[in-house]
Amino acid sequence: MSSTRKDEHGRDLTSEERLTKHGTLIRKLSLDELPQLFNVLIGQMSFIGPRPLLPQYLPYYTDNENRRHEVKPGISGWAQVNGRNAVSWGERLALDVWYVDHQSMWLDLKIIFLTVLKVVKREGIGGAGRETSMPAFIGSSADYGEAPARANPSSDVDQGM
Repeated sequence: MSSTRKDEHGRDLTSEERLTKHGTLIRKLSLDELPQLFNVLIGQMSFIGPRPLLPQYLPYYTDNENRRHEVKPGISGWAQVNGRNAVSWGERLALDVWYVDHQSMWLDLKIIFLTVLKVVKREGIGGAGRETSMPAFIGSSADYGEAPARANPSSDVDQGM
């Protein structure tokens, strides 16, 4: 998935290039997450759980990484309070699976507390020169320099982090 806006050379603009000043402020304050509250209210999401990712990533998950779907997706989760966009895909998905294996009310309360702290401190939002997005997921093996099992999506996309 890529933007419809292009630069003078016909290249798709990245999320950072497309964001207006107002959009940047909304992202910095994490106000872009508010529409997901509706999904929580109707029962499609939880406050805490692995962040939902794009459906086109499904073929790239290992069997273990796919376990992240054993619980409802959430607005915030263990991966978000342990690096957000600053960790690799492999680390992020491993943190999601760890959450699935250790889910409890106390862990959820800890994640809520840490989420508020991270938002206030603005920690872990970007990584490796990224302010708001992760590179497209092509399989966690790509984090370690291995060739992806499937075709590489062509552009960076916003992961809603």
